[in-house]
Amino acid sequence: MHRIVVNPEILGGKPIVDGTRLSVAHILGLLAHGMSHTEIVEAYPELTMDDVKAVIQYAADALHNDVLIEVKTSEETR
Repeated sequence: MHRIVVNPEILGGKPIVDGTRLSVAHILGLLAHGMSHTEIVEAYPELTMDDVKAVIQYAADALHNDVLIEVKTSEETR
């Protein structure tokens, strides 16, 4: 997980890929909108495939460790 770092002077301390100003949230958003790992690496040459995988692993670890955001229940969306 050493590829994901936090620096209070970069993006307000949000998790980023080491050596970049690209946040974990931004890369997850790209994946959520359908970009492939390859497309992301092509669009951001400072990233490697291992960086993209580290972002996904970071998100999985955050969920595993109960770092959750509040979401509406299915009843609340009706």
